[in-house]
Amino acid sequence: MIKIIMGCLLATFFWFLMFFPATAQNLNFWAVMIIATSTLTLYSLYFQRHKFNILFHFKSIYLLYGILSAFFLYIIFYFGNFISQWMFDFANQQIDNIYLTKNQADNFFIGLALFFLIGPAEEIFWRGFVQNSLQEKFGDIKAYVIATLIYGFVHIWALNLILLLAALICGFFWGYIYMKTKSLIPVIISHSLWDTFIFIIIPLNN
Repeated sequence: MIKIIMGCLLATFFWFLMFFPATAQNLNFWAVMIIATSTLTLYSLYFQRHKFNILFHFKSIYLLYGILSAFFLYIIFYFGNFISQWMFDFANQQIDNIYLTKNQADNFFIGLALFFLIGPAEEIFWRGFVQNSLQEKFGDIKAYVIATLIYGFVHIWALNLILLLAALICGFFWGYIYMKTKSLIPVIISHSLWDTFIFIIIPLNN
């Protein structure tokens, strides 16, 4: 249990640096994100090194799961964008604030980082390490809920309700896929595609 707590505290520290306004304004978001996700991936892989065959087991259907789930999640956010702006006067501004980090790096670089590093790394840590480790302690359902809540609430530092809700929705979505497949392959594909599309290819603030 100590390794889970230490991993989550490490993630919380990084997310605080990246998202809390007082620290974020003095840092390059993408540099910190790359350092954070790389560090958390190495941490995860070290403690899960004896489970590689299980965590990364492959079935061809997982490719389809990953692609379709990324598309489905994008559609949820596409329509959720309109609903949130109808419900909350502040939604549009908060959505724009999420995309401000795009000013800190070239879009092509951000797209490559999201697809090849950040998306996979987040899944390796949050689902492959945190959720998987919690499953051994509490069983599938409790681990799914706890891991998702932790994943969502580390984003609270941004003081952005829309980002917090988005993280919770994504966490429950990817956590469910992982709980059912017990493989990181479909969630890595889904997360990487979704990140790239919603942030670079077809952003919601257009």
